[in-house]
Amino acid sequence: MPAPSILSRKQPVLANALIGLREGLEAGLVVGILVAFLNKMGRRDVLPKLWIGIAGAILLSLGVGALLTFGPYGMTEQAQEGLGGSLSIAAVGLVTWMIFWMARHARQLKGELQSQLATAIASSAAAIVILGIVSIGREGVETALFIWASITSSGQALLGSIGALLGILASIVISYLIYRGFVRINLSRFFFWTGLFLVFVAAGVFASGLGDLQASGIIASAGPAYSLDGLIPASSWYGTLLTGLFQFKADPSWLQVIAWVLYAGVVVSLFLRVSRGRTPAGSVPTPPTPESRQTAAASTRA
Repeated sequence: MPAPSILSRKQPVLANALIGLREGLEAGLVVGILVAFLNKMGRRDVLPKLWIGIAGAILLSLGVGALLTFGPYGMTEQAQEGLGGSLSIAAVGLVTWMIFWMARHARQLKGELQSQLATAIASSAAAIVILGIVSIGREGVETALFIWASITSSGQALLGSIGALLGILASIVISYLIYRGFVRINLSRFFFWTGLFLVFVAAGVFASGLGDLQASGIIASAGPAYSLDGLIPASSWYGTLLTGLFQFKADPSWLQVIAWVLYAGVVVSLFLRVSRGRTPAGSVPTPPTPESRQTAAASTRA
């Protein structure tokens, strides 16, 4: 049937494109905040050092991606399963931490980055380069690890890579438009809905990683808990949709079922609680101008 083949081509692209878009937009916002701060301070002479750090972060991320992709070659299949499962679980932990970190620190992110950059400028050129590497590198390494885990779980390396690349390219364009003031989006809602989506993607990757560890023999397996092949065939459009987006498995083990339910239930509950406790935010705020600061000061005196 043609429909399943079409969906099997689209869904790995869609899932990884959304991952690349969210993570790339986070990195793009960080770059925009740092560059705008330097321009406001009149320290454009520092920009080359910052760009060196950003370039180093990009190379670091690409190196991590290459290591994850080509490193396991030559290993036995059992060892590859064990390594893949371990790294998938590590990726889930890192992404979960970053989702909550963004939810808690989104409002203070601009001030924290500006303070760190001001300290680096007063310190040395090397400190500026290191700040660029650390600020962007943590986003890049997280993106490389999670995209690799998602692609490994779905088994669609080429399509997943294309989707991730499209998402990252889109994030670069959107970040530039936001920086130039041509686009204003509600980032609070964007990060909320994409964060919620990533929780369920991460739950699938977590369960898939545990399945790899069971296949490698590191964790004992007692066979499948049930089989939904008759209800949700892998070749059906909805089976392909669930597999491509959330790494759905029709015959998971009990460990995978329990892990998925616990992870999704606990993380979604905590994420909603943290998000409700956050003051709603709109579009990216623009840096205050001298005129606006004078007006605010006059209003305060009045």
